[in-house]
Amino acid sequence: MTSLDEQARAILRKNDRGGYTVPTDGLYPYQWNWDSAFAAWGFATFDPPRAWAELETLMASQWDDGMVPHIIFHKVDPGYFPGPDVWATHRSPPTSGISQPPVAATLARLIWEMDTEGGHSHMAALFPKLLRWHRWWHETRCTYGPAAITHPWESGRDNCPDWDIGMEGVDGSRAGDYTRRDTGHVDPSMRPRKAEYDRYIAIVQFGVEVGWDQARIVAEGPFLMADPGITFILLRAHEDLAAIGRALNEDVTEIEAWAAQLRSALPTIWNPALGAYDAKNLRTGEFANVLGSGAFLAYLADASNPELEAHLMRVWDAVTYGIPSADPEAEVFDPRRYWRGPTWPVVNALMAIGFRDAGRHDLDARLRRETVELIQKNGFAEYFDPNDATPCGGANFTWTAAIWLTWAGLGLEKAKGAA
Repeated sequence: MTSLDEQARAILRKNDRGGYTVPTDGLYPYQWNWDSAFAAWGFATFDPPRAWAELETLMASQWDDGMVPHIIFHKVDPGYFPGPDVWATHRSPPTSGISQPPVAATLARLIWEMDTEGGHSHMAALFPKLLRWHRWWHETRCTYGPAAITHPWESGRDNCPDWDIGMEGVDGSRAGDYTRRDTGHVDPSMRPRKAEYDRYIAIVQFGVEVGWDQARIVAEGPFLMADPGITFILLRAHEDLAAIGRALNEDVTEIEAWAAQLRSALPTIWNPALGAYDAKNLRTGEFANVLGSGAFLAYLADASNPELEAHLMRVWDAVTYGIPSADPEAEVFDPRRYWRGPTWPVVNALMAIGFRDAGRHDLDARLRRETVELIQKNGFAEYFDPNDATPCGGANFTWTAAIWLTWAGLGLEKAKGAA
């Protein structure tokens, strides 16, 4: 019988396209930004040079302004929509026109800790590129204080309820005719609905109309929301990048200032009516009034408090497996529809990093145990129903395999063999 460790390594190899990794066959045929960073973390457990190559390929498509796009279209694949012709960014290779959660610095630091001898030259070469990307986030997306997104896809948590109030203001009536490919690969009931997709495409069309001028997109675009999830990921990434810089004898004064400014902005996304961090529509100043996994990423940035933890435990105790992406007691909760309720092993892993660093080994151990049970029961799915562990989304998923190797199953197979 093939061990789960071996299965996870086989998934990474199968999804390897030579220098970059796709999230899974069919459903996602290109290189995705934060998926790729997790893939690198997974490769680091058995092939460090391949881990560094993943990050280097990702950063090779960095835009002149410092942005690292959320999709890189290395090879044309007509099975995916929206493809490079829809994004029309006129890059080589083609890319999308938005970014994604900047986990790369945090995971690069972990990879370097795993590859202390061979990683120095790779880290030294990546540092200035990561620095430029973080500067782009600070100057382009943090102009209101917390990190903002200009498209729900930029958050990585595409259709979570956090974005509903912002999406209401997007006119999707002129999105035109198109054929989605995602619903041909997975159960449509697990994917965003057509009305949401029309709005997604409308936002992309605005980006094309303004030539992907990021300043205009922030100032005039149809969607702009403060994102607690990216705010916490970016804050942690700033601090990790500063630690990397210090180890490389670089001047990190600028990075430390970004981190301090971002931390000082956290009160602006605390919703006292909700008793938690919350997404905010920056066009209207309205809070989403939605409790979701983005708020709980506060642990990753050492920004939790007792009130938030009480919500965490309530939400977590309401399900059986892992931390759900939306509050199970809310009307919007849907346990199998993409980011509107399911539990995501990859997000569990990020939260666990925060639990560990805060000395909350009780929370880390529980989350790890429940994530292990999901994968043992139903394999390396993209995400799962948190109530009954039904596998959802794509199968043989890169980042689920990666977090098995780096966190969830770490040492588990060896322990079983020794028992």
